[in-house]
Amino acid sequence: MSVGPGGEALRPVVVPPEALDLGPVELEIRPRRIPWVAWIVAVLVFAFFATGAMLVYVRSAGFNFRPADQVAMVVLGLLLAGATLLLTRPRLRAGRGGVEVRATILTRRVAWDDVLAVSFPDGAQFARLELPDDEYLVVAAIQAVDREHAAHAIRSLRALHARYGTPLG
Repeated sequence: MSVGPGGEALRPVVVPPEALDLGPVELEIRPRRIPWVAWIVAVLVFAFFATGAMLVYVRSAGFNFRPADQVAMVVLGLLLAGATLLLTRPRLRAGRGGVEVRATILTRRVAWDDVLAVSFPDGAQFARLELPDDEYLVVAAIQAVDREHAAHAIRSLRALHARYGTPLG
């Protein structure tokens, strides 16, 4: 645990999901365009590797491919397609207790009292939650490529922040 300037113990701002109760979920946001792109790319990647596995069976071009090599190519295609599908995971959920931000792998929760602002800086790809000590948490669920969906999501999240967050000053 960290220690503050006065010697007091600092609590973490961003906590694991089980450490904070959101209450009833009032807002859930997922990206719109990236999941479509991820599914298309995943199918193409798998098709590429599966086709490659079949082609080395038909003609080996002087190489000695065994059935295990073909299976390995298909498995590699499945693994790469699955990794691509991680891009479909981002989600934001918010309720009275705070905000839950799920990225491709990690999920983190932040209490409303610790959220200073909800921002979408100019030129940024993702929105973010401004936290104390000049830190921020990237919200991959709100993406610039989603345009109007992202604008609506930011407005909704800011409204919840205004309702449940602690006013500054």
